[in-house]
This record gives sequence, C-alpha cells and structure tokens, in this order.
Amino acid sequence: MTLDAARLTADLIRCASVTPADDGALDVLERVLSQAGFTCSRVDRGGICNLFARWGDKGHARSFGFNGHTDVVPVGDTAAWTVAPFGAEEKDGFLYGRGATDMKSGVAAFVAAAVDLVTGTPPEGAVIITVTGDEEGDALDGTTALLDYMAASGERMSVCLVGEPTCPDRMGEMMKIGRRGSMTAWFTVTGVQGHSAYPHRAKNPLPAMARLMDRLASHELDQGTDHFDASTLAVVTIDTGNTATNVIPAQCRAAVNIRFNDLHSGASLTKWMQGEADRVAEEFGVAVEMKVKISGESFLTPPGALSDLVAAAVEAETGVVPVLSTSGGTSDARFVKDHCPVVEFGLVGRTMHQVDERVEIAQIHQLKAIYSRILRDYFA
Repeated sequence: MTLDAARLTADLIRCASVTPADDGALDVLERVLSQAGFTCSRVDRGGICNLFARWGDKGHARSFGFNGHTDVVPVGDTAAWTVAPFGAEEKDGFLYGRGATDMKSGVAAFVAAAVDLVTGTPPEGAVIITVTGDEEGDALDGTTALLDYMAASGERMSVCLVGEPTCPDRMGEMMKIGRRGSMTAWFTVTGVQGHSAYPHRAKNPLPAMARLMDRLASHELDQGTDHFDASTLAVVTIDTGNTATNVIPAQCRAAVNIRFNDLHSGASLTKWMQGEADRVAEEFGVAVEMKVKISGESFLTPPGALSDLVAAAVEAETGVVPVLSTSGGTSDARFVKDHCPVVEFGLVGRTMHQVDERVEIAQIHQLKAIYSRILRDYFA
C-alpha cells in the first residue's frame, strides 16, 4: 500500500504553522517517517522547529537529500477567504488552505515518494529529508540550523532537491538551477532643520536623498549573463515623516532592494552604494548613513547530472521539458548550495501566498510520481 500524498498534504494544512509556529506539522511528518524506518531528529533552535530524517547508513557515499518547509505566511483577511484557511477543504478537484501550494504539498509528495521507495525496494544508499519551520521568516534558525547540525554530526547529502513551487502556469514547465542574490540597503540623510522661507539657513536632506536615489536607480548594473537576467535595483521607500510645509526637515530615510546575478556579490554592491552615498554627502554637505542586509548571494548549479536527472523525470511524467531557470525570489537553496549541488522543482505556484490558496489534487499525485522517478533513477 502506497502513502497518499494528498491526504498527507491535508494533514499538514490543518496545522496552523504560521512562522514561527509549528502547530504539530513536524510531528505529523515524524510519525510517518519513523514508521517507515527513518531515523528522525528534531533540530529546534531559536524557537524554530526543524526536522532531520535519514533512511540508510550514516555517511553513505550516495545520499539523496530533500529540503522543504512547513511554515506558511499569515492568512491575511480571514473574511476574504471562501473556506477555512486551515480546513484543508476539497472542492472541484482542488485542496484549499494556507500552504497548500507553498509548500506543504511539495513536502508531502517527497515524503510519500521516499516512504514508498524505502518500504518497497530499498535503495543502495541513504535518503535524507530536512524540513524547516523558518523559510518564510528570517531564515536564521531553519535550514541553517539543519546544516549546522549535519556538519556537527557528520551527515552529508550528495545532492539535494528543494521542493518549492517552480512552475508558473503548467506542471513541469520550469525548474530552478540557481537564484539571484537579494539585499536591502537603508539610507539616512541628516542635514539641518530650518524654516522653508529661509532655506539658506538649513541643510535640506531631501534634494540629497533624491539625487542619491536617482543615481542608484538610474545605474545599469549589468545586462544579464548566460543563465541570469539583468540585475535590478528598486527604490522601495522615501520618507521624512514631515507634515509641516513650512519646515525643512532634519532627516530623510529611504531604502532600496537589489536582486543581483553572478556578476556581483553583496560586498561589491555594498562598496558601490557606499561610494555613491559618500559622493552625495560631499556634494550636499550632509551626513549619509547606510545599513545593509544581504539575504543571500546569487548562485548557480551548472547544468549537468543533477539537472538532467530531474528534467528527465519531469519529462517522463508530464511530457514537458522543463526550462532551466534562475528567476524568482530567494529560497533556502541559497543555504544548501554551500553543502552540495542543489536544484529546485515543485508545483505550479499561481496561488501561493494568496487568499484561497489551493492546489490541484491531481498535481500532488503527479508531483509524487516525478519525485518517485527521480529517486528510482538516482539509485538505479
């Protein structure tokens, strides 16, 4: 008897695991995996629940890994939902609920595929499953905690598959072989407050901030690479908090977000922005402070054995040849890439993070079939 991935998805959806809450989601997985002979360890850190599970000998030369998450984003306006957000209601061939697409269905599909594999024809090697409760949050104590645990325990994945939803519109059309880097910079320009009728007695931070934001936003970072689109910089806020039209404020704040390809690093972009900030400070006679947070560096798993393995399984089960892409935001693959080669493949993500998030039940079964074929072919 095979494990029903759709039923397991529903069990996970019923857990209201909004980051950082777990609400029993990892307990559900641990019970299923333990019964199938997996050795399970909880790797909780910083108030975040994480699960490490391994079938097979520790330190085996061939270890296929999976990374996923059971935490979800907040529901938002509950009244806007037509179903209970954590009710796992089935309707018209769809399974509804927060996390249905991102990514409880992906976790359930791989767990079901792995359980079927090890309880059917056990592979010559190990299967490692890592599931975190901190992917949608700050990601400080999730996958990083699992990787730290693995390093300390001598655990190793030879390759890893991340189960994020990767297909824009139809099943099988896209897989990820890398991701752009992501960083945010916050700027504070400080001048001298004064009366707007006597601007010569003040140092207005607003023209300086406008000049700085224009220079950053107008600069062409690059024109893209073989596997990446052009890097982008977006000004996301400019604010003074000033409500008086006869006052020149003392400070102005702004922030930019950059998504960058493998031509750059967080450090090189920080150096460039600091140079522009220093230039504006000197031109306008103001002080400019910059703070930076690098959420992840860009990375690429070059096309090869791992991407070929996944693409062949996808084509065999869907009839679609997936595009090898690096588009989209960040994922926990940005941490796994320092451990082993990693690619991402999962469901159609059209409703993720939306009201009435839902997944086509047939696609859950199809995803399990793809994951099953990947595992069989890897250990063949």
